[in-house]
Amino acid sequence: MVATKVGVREFRAGLANFIESDSPTAVTKHGQTVGYFIPTRGDRTAERAALIAAGRKLDSLIAEEGIDIATAIDDFAALRRADATANGN
Repeated sequence: MVATKVGVREFRAGLANFIESDSPTAVTKHGQTVGYFIPTRGDRTAERAALIAAGRKLDSLIAEEGIDIATAIDDFAALRRADATANGN
């Protein structure tokens, strides 16, 4: 499922419509995706279970590889800053 891209102001103004939607929304600020909104209408038990399983798998992979979460977060933040600087933001 492809996420619809909208600016943060448009997202805020149309939040009620996005809540009622069946598709995810990528929220952008200055053209950069800053987050995703995934509505959970109706009974989404199977989707939630799949998401929980994916999270557990990710935790397992992180543990197996010996990845330090704090370092990974710092590295990600540094890459985002470098990208924003390179793009003039």
